[in-house]
Amino acid sequence: MKHIYQAGKDKNAPTFVLLHGTGGNEHDLLPIANMIAPDASILGVRGNVLENGMPRFFRRLAEGIFDEEDLIFRTNELNEFLNEAAEKYEFDRERLFAIGYSNGANIAASLMYHLPNVLHGAILFHAMVPRRGIHLPDLSNTNIFIGAGTNDPIIPQQETKELIETLRNANAIVEEHWGHAGHQLTRDEVEKAREWYIRLTESK
Repeated sequence: MKHIYQAGKDKNAPTFVLLHGTGGNEHDLLPIANMIAPDASILGVRGNVLENGMPRFFRRLAEGIFDEEDLIFRTNELNEFLNEAAEKYEFDRERLFAIGYSNGANIAASLMYHLPNVLHGAILFHAMVPRRGIHLPDLSNTNIFIGAGTNDPIIPQQETKELIETLRNANAIVEEHWGHAGHQLTRDEVEKAREWYIRLTESK
């Protein structure tokens, strides 16, 4: 997968994998990661699917309707890439922290829905429920921040609440932040994610 890797100064910090929204690329979330964890190592990844020329991490049949077969395939593809990247760049595969926005947040959620011990933690901005009717792995000790918009025209509030409930039922530790904006990523929710991550690191 097309990607960028930057080794960080803090060797004790987790490595952050950055997963962009539709039409983005492996560089998009670098400023976000630098705000949240400026000294951490960063792995920015570009999705392998194109929709009208715009990179995505998996196909969809319509807005809000995922191609489940492709979602499962691409989830496994991303997991394999993360395994290979950990070997290549010599970072701890068991201490991988995702930052995802929109489509990227959905593939990050899908990793946690399908695969055990795949992420140490995650920051999901404007995510949806990746799949329904499946049993999630045990997500004990997995810390997740979810940023959502009360006026998001793409993701109804109930969708986000269902995602939060499902993750908590799998024993994940979830903090939610609701902004008043729409689907766009705001500085306020990035600041809240940064504050959450600082509290998380200080408590360990």
